[in-house]
Amino acid sequence: MNYRLALFSAIEGGSTFWTNEISQKGVVQVYEELVGDFYHGNRNSAEKISAKLKNVKSEELSEEILKAGGFFLSPEDESWPQALNDLVAPPIGIITTADLMQCSSVAIVGTRNPTSYGARVASEFAAGFADREWCVISGGAYGIDTSAHKGALAAEGRTIAVLASGISVNYPAGNERLFAEIRESGALISEVMPNVKARPERFLTRNRIIAALSRGTLVVEAAFRSGSLRTAREAASLYRTVMAIPGPITSPTSDGCHRLIQERCAEIVTSPADAIELMNPLTGTLSLNGA
Repeated sequence: MNYRLALFSAIEGGSTFWTNEISQKGVVQVYEELVGDFYHGNRNSAEKISAKLKNVKSEELSEEILKAGGFFLSPEDESWPQALNDLVAPPIGIITTADLMQCSSVAIVGTRNPTSYGARVASEFAAGFADREWCVISGGAYGIDTSAHKGALAAEGRTIAVLASGISVNYPAGNERLFAEIRESGALISEVMPNVKARPERFLTRNRIIAALSRGTLVVEAAFRSGSLRTAREAASLYRTVMAIPGPITSPTSDGCHRLIQERCAEIVTSPADAIELMNPLTGTLSLNGA
């Protein structure tokens, strides 16, 4: 029985409580307490998780992952990205479509409704990073995410999409072809089982993974309140470099970037070279076997 995989399938990612329980007690004890209904902590959550665990078989979970073209990585694996351990609530595990090793990586994030300026900048920066053999990480969403992934691919570089859904769920559907291209030269990463659909809260929890895996996070365009700012603040809390692209003061899509700069949470950058010079070489590294 793969106890960690079973817990991964039943516990929602980003839970500090369950992460601490597993860290302190170990996966076997937490699993047995949950399945045996002996769990006395966080009872409401425990009852829901217990019900799920009683209906899963690790063999079926493994088969689902294999069928989706992925594999399960746990913190005990040699290829586990150690940068994830910097998180307050590291993932119980991740599902990925490629082996992960060490190399320089940068996150590019932003609005789902960019201006032509924002989309162009995201694509050009991603291509610039790829030319310098940096891996570009983003969230696979429409807008800045898509432009960043496409820019890296156009430069024949590596790019990783951290998804809010399972790796078999093409969300958003319009990016199905993009996800297929990312599988070929990069990786899809998820904190849920392959066929699990995206939910609003999962976009926020996956943002912490984007921030942790990267040496720095670049916000290209973002509204005054947006998930991209959440990613930037998560990166700052992990002592990663946070950068922002300035835009017209009249553009609502640049309000978030200007807010980060004004609050001194982000450095202004105007080129990939500027960004690379700012990023601390001692944090957040990631790579792909054979890529």
